[in-house]
Amino acid sequence: MKSTKQRWLRDFIRFLPLKSQFVLSGNTKDLQLLLNESDSFGWHTLEEVIDAELKNYGYRHVVYYNPLQGFSVPFYQGTPEEKEELYKRLGIPLTKETVYNNLPNFDKVLKNIVECRDFPVALVIDFASQFLMNPESLLKVEHDTFGQAHVLSQKTTTQPFGSPSKAFYNTVIWVVDKEGDLPDWMIINNPKIRHIPIGRPDHYSRRRLVTPMIHGMLNDQDKTTQVIQDFVDETEGLLLLDLVAILELARSESIPIVDIADAVRRYKLGVTEDPWMNIDRLKIEHAEEFIKSRVKGQDHSIQHLIDIVKRAITGVGSSKRNNRPRGVVFLAGPTGVGKTELAKTVTSLLFGDESSYIRFDMSEFSAEHASQRLIGAPPGYVGYDVGGELTNAVREKPFSVVLFDEIEKAHPRILDKFLQILDDGVLTSGRGDKVYFSETLIVFTSNLGIYKETLTGERVPNVNYNDTFDVVEAKVKEEIDRYFKFDLNRPELLNRIGENVIVFDYIRKDVGELIFDMMIDDHIRAIEEQLEIRLKLDSNVRNQLKELAVADLSNGGRGVRNMIEYHFITPISRALFSLNPSKGEVVNATEVFNKNRSTHIKLQRS
Repeated sequence: MKSTKQRWLRDFIRFLPLKSQFVLSGNTKDLQLLLNESDSFGWHTLEEVIDAELKNYGYRHVVYYNPLQGFSVPFYQGTPEEKEELYKRLGIPLTKETVYNNLPNFDKVLKNIVECRDFPVALVIDFASQFLMNPESLLKVEHDTFGQAHVLSQKTTTQPFGSPSKAFYNTVIWVVDKEGDLPDWMIINNPKIRHIPIGRPDHYSRRRLVTPMIHGMLNDQDKTTQVIQDFVDETEGLLLLDLVAILELARSESIPIVDIADAVRRYKLGVTEDPWMNIDRLKIEHAEEFIKSRVKGQDHSIQHLIDIVKRAITGVGSSKRNNRPRGVVFLAGPTGVGKTELAKTVTSLLFGDESSYIRFDMSEFSAEHASQRLIGAPPGYVGYDVGGELTNAVREKPFSVVLFDEIEKAHPRILDKFLQILDDGVLTSGRGDKVYFSETLIVFTSNLGIYKETLTGERVPNVNYNDTFDVVEAKVKEEIDRYFKFDLNRPELLNRIGENVIVFDYIRKDVGELIFDMMIDDHIRAIEEQLEIRLKLDSNVRNQLKELAVADLSNGGRGVRNMIEYHFITPISRALFSLNPSKGEVVNATEVFNKNRSTHIKLQRS
């Protein structure tokens, strides 16, 4: 049967007669559950829980200290006169004027409490992390304080109290953010100090908190049970304070309790609207036509990605418990075939603006330490206050397409970050903030499989332009599988992507001609708008330029663009500069010819 006390609290009580001082770290500012006299659980501050447990154990008084307010005995039950006498006995100042960060005064009271023989008393020191400017380089007054605390922890002894009597230390409890906030020489290898980390609430604690709060909201008991279960599952890793805030958010924004998942999403992401729910379904129905107008010759890839998008919008197959991204896709294939363009087009389709996607060129992350650019430097390192490029971008735009270009060029250690994203949908920044990827569409692009290394380390083509698409797809997938399993030793990353590896075909000649027509028309339109003229290409000129542009399609659409720039943009710019047409004038390109190893275009006024 599950114990009614949290693990850290059981550990704390067990060691009370064995250790003179304790260091509590971790989740110290959250609510803590405590069994009330009515056998129901209530939530309390850490201060209240410690006081209740120590009083129940037999301590007469529990004194509190923090650097701002000084000493206090907040749960004292005697008369004001008796409280004043207690203060005098322990040397606690009755006025507050000299309390603030007064370490010499703190030292006196600490010594009086530890050496008190009149009754068992404990001292709880809250915000102890704020005592020191630098735990590794102490000022003299700081060293004096912790030097005394160190000696007292070792030299103090237990004393018997109560009937039947049991041994008591006058316990000192340091409440810190993390164990390293106090000097190492005081904590490490000190047999009289016990460090107890307080973890985030487990699902038992979350259930105990929310069950009495949700009961009675619904008439259907089965539905109530399911809502509680969903709420507990969806709030994995959150604090009890977060759960209370989510319920308050649901109440203030009139979110039905059966839709508590929506309140959790709003709380995690910090936004109210859900762009995924606002996507025009009619646009998605006609998505294929829209995408094909920009991405040529990859019909199979387009259909596969549209299916992933539809699944992302409907939420079918998504797990509430681990908040995985809405969709994950791995686009592989030769260079210049439209992988990045497809990601941009899908972004435009979903959010109305192709610039809404977040792009990372993974060739910039080839060094092992480059992961700090993604999530931010850890505390104490340069750039800690700036945060990570990835975590900052997703926090700012939680509903987005995140594109990782040329993923194979990233350092293998960085790929571990993607495991966290694909598995849990969450990444912790260098500053400790959790960033959620549950509303993102993750797109990887890669040229893996186009080349492979021989046994001698030589890089040779794995596929070529003359292979059929079936052969290209099979060979590329086989090489991707081998790369992740044997070169990277990360088969689990490929498993997270599943069957969403989409292989692009080479740009064949008929597709290259379509790309040429699209690009050349765009350039003509841009020239006409910029110079306010009419530009016409004779059919023979257009055909010659097309032959030049699609002569070598090994570099795909990018190669077509390069050929257009070389054989059309540069010559037409030269010719227009010489002709200097007036606004509104009609200009005809009548001839393409080669001179001095460069292409020239002849223009005539109409």
